[in-house]
Amino acid sequence: MSGNGGNALEVRGLVAGYGRIEALHGIDLEVGAGQLVALVGANGAGKTTLLRAVSGLIKGSQGGVRLFGRDIAGDSADARVRAGLSQVLEGRQVFGPMSVQDNLLMGSYTRPEGREGRLEAMYALFPVLKDKRLLAAGTLSGGQQQMLAMARALMSQPKLLLLDEPSMGLAPLLVREIFAVIARLKAEGIPILLVEQNAHAALSVADVGYVLETGRIAFGGPAGELLRDERIKAAYLGL
Repeated sequence: MSGNGGNALEVRGLVAGYGRIEALHGIDLEVGAGQLVALVGANGAGKTTLLRAVSGLIKGSQGGVRLFGRDIAGDSADARVRAGLSQVLEGRQVFGPMSVQDNLLMGSYTRPEGREGRLEAMYALFPVLKDKRLLAAGTLSGGQQQMLAMARALMSQPKLLLLDEPSMGLAPLLVREIFAVIARLKAEGIPILLVEQNAHAALSVADVGYVLETGRIAFGGPAGELLRDERIKAAYLGL
């Protein structure tokens, strides 16, 4: 997993946290062009903090973040979105009073050209959103809100998609549906960094996996190898 110019994302020596509390202690991680990379680990390991530092919602105190070779560590979150990075936040965070369609259109504010075509593409990917496009987003089920949050992120035509716990709180049937969509996005070549507590589901769909433990990368490698690793099976896969 050596760095090269073909990487969508490179994180080097990233240190970040909240105030005086350091949550990440020198993270090295990369997402190759077209790769789906899963980041797994226990609650409190720093997974969401890492995504927030990559997307610019919090500032790293040390280290580098490169998006397709360009250093974005000093960029604002807004500038990172304009550079092609899009994050689906944990807990979905849809605009409840607004219609489903208006939520989707909000996602295209950095890429207004051609948004009608992208809207139709999202309705093809998530047919339930088309059926409910005029309803307030807050009336959707949890699974439908997750689909809306993902579709809204895709409306910006991201060059890199960050997904934070997309299966959280969803029934098993909906989890399978969400992961089927993630697999489709991967097949379309969208680089994805997926943070997920459901380690088995995440590693099953990923190319590469990293295991985060208390702010440090404990393991990293091809996802299939991690799935077979006895230490990881015992600690994270309940096997």
